Amino acid sequence: MGMNIDFVLLQSELFHSLKQEHRRRIAAICIPKRLKKQEILFREGDKGYAVYLCSWGAVQLFKSSPSGEDVVIKVVKPGELFGEVVLFETNRYPVSAVALESSEVFVLPKYQFECLLEDVQFRKDFITHLMKKLRYLTEQLYRVSTLTPEQRFLEFLRERYGNKTEIRVSFSKKDMASIIGITPEAFSRMLQRLKVEGILEWKGTKIIMK
Repeated sequence: MGMNIDFVLLQSELFHSLKQEHRRRIAAICIPKRLKKQEILFREGDKGYAVYLCSWGAVQLFKSSPSGEDVVIKVVKPGELFGEVVLFETNRYPVSAVALESSEVFVLPKYQFECLLEDVQFRKDFITHLMKKLRYLTEQLYRVSTLTPEQRFLEFLRERYGNKTEIRVSFSKKDMASIIGITPEAFSRMLQRLKVEGILEWKGTKIIMK
């Protein structure tokens, strides 16, 4: 069952503190879209006709390196906006987006969103909160870049699932390795170390925290 757009906007770090009138105007242009696991939403270089708001699930943003490898930029969580670069900088997506699990996003058509931005008060309100998001992402990038792969893995589990002792994951080990920026082989060795150290154990689709 899909999520109510008003609820998603209220849970969103970017939109929850917008004026109620402005949230209503955003809700009015949102179109729900279901994604199957591993379904591509858009590819790097595609023309951008919309921005997206994650309702539930997880969407991975990645770029293809010159060597052909996929480099993970971010895993989008529920309540997060993505693809907004096509509103301001370019008309093409600079990354690709794929659903890591069954997910739902709200499509915000670019033309209709640009019409909202023509309202001076709406534009000022939205850009103020967008700048807060950019500052937050900069701080996150700096923090994550100073962490070890083990710390990035544990931090991701905490942010995604909270402080649970048993986690049921829908991501494959290969996907998780990509998320934290290491090879599947290095990830397997890391899991073995974490098991030996008594920190966690990955069994099938479950992670047991110790």
